Amino acid sequence: MNLEEFKQYCLAKKGVEETYPFNGEAVWMKVMGKMFAMTFVQDFKFNGEIAPPFLFVNLKCEPEKALELREQYSAVQPGWHQSKKHWNSVFIDGTLSDSMIRELIDHSYDIVVAGLPKKLKEELAEM
Repeated sequence: MNLEEFKQYCLAKKGVEETYPFNGEAVWMKVMGKMFAMTFVQDFKFNGEIAPPFLFVNLKCEPEKALELREQYSAVQPGWHQSKKHWNSVFIDGTLSDSMIRELIDHSYDIVVAGLPKKLKEELAEM
């Protein structure tokens, strides 16, 4: 999966918009204003080194599933600069299939949608 495929997959979901905080260095994918995915679109510093864009995607995850995924896959690590309990950094290094990455994106989206207030859920359902 490349950056464009990631963005298009996310944007095809109902109620999703992309935003570019931090001077356009990163893209945040939001459903009804709530972030469910984030990645860098420009070079950035990672552990003190210049890292290429789209090195990893931060995705929300149920805490128990997050731990299981981290144990099973070296490409799944605790969320970089986010809650380590609720977020994973999924490294795009070729060890995870695109279908697995899509499943993790879906899981993140579903968690965020489930946590939306009733009014926003109703608005989303009407889209």
